[in-house]
Amino acid sequence: MASLALNQQQLLCFSSSRTRAKTRPWLPHKVTLLNSGKKVHIFQVSCSSSTSQSPDANTQTAESCVNLGLSLFSKGRVKDALVQFETALSLDPNPVEAQAALYNKACCHAYRGEGKKAADCLRTALGEYNLKFSTILNDPDLASFRALPEFKELQEEARLGGEDIGYGFRRDLKLISEVQAPFRGVRRFFYVAFGAAAGISTFFTIPRLLSAIKGGDDAPDLWETAGNAAINIGGIIALAALFFWDNKKEEEQIAQISRDETLSRLPLRLSTNRVVELVQLRDTVRPVILAGSKETVSLAMQKAERFRTELLRRGVLLVPVIWGEGKETQVEKKGFGVSRKAATALPSIGEDFEKRAQSIIVKSKLKAEIRFRAEVVSPAEWERWIRDQQKSEGVTPGEDVYIILCLDGRVRRSGKGMPDWQQMVKELPPMEAFLSKLER
Repeated sequence: MASLALNQQQLLCFSSSRTRAKTRPWLPHKVTLLNSGKKVHIFQVSCSSSTSQSPDANTQTAESCVNLGLSLFSKGRVKDALVQFETALSLDPNPVEAQAALYNKACCHAYRGEGKKAADCLRTALGEYNLKFSTILNDPDLASFRALPEFKELQEEARLGGEDIGYGFRRDLKLISEVQAPFRGVRRFFYVAFGAAAGISTFFTIPRLLSAIKGGDDAPDLWETAGNAAINIGGIIALAALFFWDNKKEEEQIAQISRDETLSRLPLRLSTNRVVELVQLRDTVRPVILAGSKETVSLAMQKAERFRTELLRRGVLLVPVIWGEGKETQVEKKGFGVSRKAATALPSIGEDFEKRAQSIIVKSKLKAEIRFRAEVVSPAEWERWIRDQQKSEGVTPGEDVYIILCLDGRVRRSGKGMPDWQQMVKELPPMEAFLSKLER
């Protein structure tokens, strides 16, 4: 759960994740909130002061309830913590306090397996208190919630945008879409401009067509006028069809970007037992996801061993996902979807994370830890993403499939069944090759 401290005058922020890991090893991350236009990382801190307290120091406030709720949660008293967060919401909290109470209340519901209640809290925080959807995507404590249908519904609402859930997530997705398709706006401008010109021309052509039909000495030529009208009307229909086709392609692209964002946050356990998110492996490996029955995946892994050396030269990292394994996984009650050991291994997420992930030291350590195979963490979350990808590709969800990712994390190609490893060796360039550098 993201810990929040709301001090009487200001929010107290700490940037050292190492200090947090030592003092609260099972709370490895934070909530990212808006404060004066900047992202701030907020953690639970002591609000005690050495100065003398006023007579009203014990008065219950939204701030004190949030901090008390966090304290209770840290002791495992989740039900009592929920009461405190609900009390905070009833004490006329300011926007930051309300966002903190709602988000932490959602984390408690997720811990208790109450997906609908967690989704309701997050929906309110997103729509009314500017909670960033990326916070929900990045939070390892919400891994179990992200595997539920309620999260899928919430994510779809955020992708479409609306007054109830806000437009922040959709706006971010559209910005990425515009970068990937920079000429879409130009095309739409010409669609509208030429469509308007055709419409104006049609407006003046119709009366001439009616006059030509009536006939007379001064009537225009019927066939010429009818041809002009047909060209204008056909142009309007064609331009309108192109405009709506472009809109449809944009929605499909936004949906794919949303899936790619979800994919980048899926957790893996490396051979050294370190847990990382897929985004941390960018530019380092080409993950190959093998999804299917246990027998099918095991056979594919055995065949891959014959080409192990050549596949490693090409940066291939095998990620087996067994259908139904997520339903059998028992969630340990020491976090939200990951064990205490896994939680402490996960990096903190925020502005400083991207810098650390790109540093030479981190990259060199990851390269040393990466082997030929990785184990999925939160299998249900992986299964949900694969099934969504299958639907988008027109494949029946639940079929045996493989998905090859590029070095930059995007889907390179996918197919039914298991891959042909010999063909993959021919297809993928070695990591030191020029084509691999272009792929990064």
